[in-house]
Amino acid sequence: MLPRCAFSVCHVFVLVLCLSSAEDFDWTKNGHSSFYYGTFPAGFSWGAGSSAYQTEGAWDKDGKGLSIWDVFSHKKGKIQQNDTGDSSCEGYHKIKDDVSLIKDLKLNHYRFSISWPRLIPTGIKSDHINEKGIQYYDELIDHLLESKITPIVTLYHSDLPQVLQEKYGGWQNVSMVNHFNEFANLCFERFGKRVKYWMTFNNPWSVAVEGYETGEHAPGLRLRGTGAYRAAHHIIKAHAKVWHTYDTQWRGKQKGLVGISLSADWGEPVDISNQKDIEAAERYVQFYLGWFATPIFHGDYPQVMKDFIGRKSNQQGLGTSRLPTFSSQEKSYIKGTCDFLGIGHFTTRYITQKNNPSVRSSSTYFTDRDLAELVDPRWPDPGSEWLYSVPWGFRRLLNFVKSQYGNPMIYVTENGVSEKMLCTELCDDWRIQYFKDYINEMLKAIKDGVNVKGYTAWSLLDKFEWDEGYSERFGLYYVDFRNKNKPRYPKASVQFYKRVISSNGFPNQREVENWRRKAVEMCSSSNQLLAAEEQRTTAANILRLIHDPLTSHMEMVTEIVVPTVCTLSILLSAVFLMFLLRRRN
Repeated sequence: MLPRCAFSVCHVFVLVLCLSSAEDFDWTKNGHSSFYYGTFPAGFSWGAGSSAYQTEGAWDKDGKGLSIWDVFSHKKGKIQQNDTGDSSCEGYHKIKDDVSLIKDLKLNHYRFSISWPRLIPTGIKSDHINEKGIQYYDELIDHLLESKITPIVTLYHSDLPQVLQEKYGGWQNVSMVNHFNEFANLCFERFGKRVKYWMTFNNPWSVAVEGYETGEHAPGLRLRGTGAYRAAHHIIKAHAKVWHTYDTQWRGKQKGLVGISLSADWGEPVDISNQKDIEAAERYVQFYLGWFATPIFHGDYPQVMKDFIGRKSNQQGLGTSRLPTFSSQEKSYIKGTCDFLGIGHFTTRYITQKNNPSVRSSSTYFTDRDLAELVDPRWPDPGSEWLYSVPWGFRRLLNFVKSQYGNPMIYVTENGVSEKMLCTELCDDWRIQYFKDYINEMLKAIKDGVNVKGYTAWSLLDKFEWDEGYSERFGLYYVDFRNKNKPRYPKASVQFYKRVISSNGFPNQREVENWRRKAVEMCSSSNQLLAAEEQRTTAANILRLIHDPLTSHMEMVTEIVVPTVCTLSILLSAVFLMFLLRRRN
């Protein structure tokens, strides 16, 4: 899932706003048009995604080395409830089960990442290559292809080998460029005959800002005002080197494509008649998406980043800008290193101008932007505190990409919504609504001429959600993390998404409403199955606690009382839902 800055850091405030409406993309116009019934172009690719650390588990099995997330999550107080990804979804041991779920969804592609330390335990290729790690991904790729599912592979999804962090300082050090290139080259060599879609990095914004600026994510460094910019600089260089390696050594033989997955919220001006708010909104998007996309497509950082960070650095008495610079040779080398652009998107903010003082001790990535983020309290927010459902922002973002970067080939690599609930609920009507609205805005963007080729629902499974642990769930499939076998249960959104895929869009209003009704009907039976399983788990916990006199009262509450209440809630919900459906019929 998409990692995020903390609510307090983002300076998000609540504002009730009403904007005028319009049709086409323009900073001074915003159209919230009605739902569009229609279908996607022939050959449009539908998928779902995951990442290695969030789903695989097996953190110390079969020769895998430590990642920065293994170390970070084992430090007390870093993760909600001190959760770790040690076992997560046990995806490492459930390849056939998960490919079966993917096949049942009728997906065209499945996006996953390769764990660098599982293949190269120290991160340094000359030290050792772990053949058991190679074997695991061989098996996963082969099972996908046997099921006619296209693998889309991410090379880096936040899990840097810990040795590289300890020895070199991780992405603060330019030596990562060569080490990452060697890892990527190994992947091309071993998997490239079967994998035709590669992404170098997933959401480098989060890697840089949350890993090296705020310290909320691994490796947990707080190098305010400099760390994020330095990390991003080396990531961009690493991306370009890997692209060139593929282009010169492998493309002719393997005929594949190499891109990058960039995540971005949309920023909408608070006052569309106020030029300063318009400039602030564009600055927000440029500091987020443009930070990485502009060098890759145009060769250098956005001018607004260079201007703002340079001016603030000068006001702080620094001799040079805190934003690193590319040489002319590097600019030429980086420009054009993208065969397709992955876009991860979840939410939107309203943006207004806000001047921040240029004090060296308080300078950060966030204050460099001179803006404030605001939300409309009417926006639905079912789960993560940062994730509001604002579908129209998706279309705006996609049109922005079209206008800024020459209408590149786009694959939506992450889009979805979480829930944050103590008790289980498989009838995720809010997720159905989110998918319906966001996919429809994507369809409108395609009608606008945006070159979107595929969509990846985030995510296939509930999984480890970084600093939030298992407290938030993004999955189409519910995972029972309290059961050592980690069984999967389909949520209602599975059935709805299957219908969208089989129809390649939204044929008509009556049919789409019927999909939703049937999806909710089916989830009631899944709820009953899950409730029965939770009863068995609770009974087993009771027997264990009876024979363990040292068990604390707190464990009694978490192991028995909460699951029992949840089970009763599920059963009552299922009965009530069936009653309503019978009355309707």
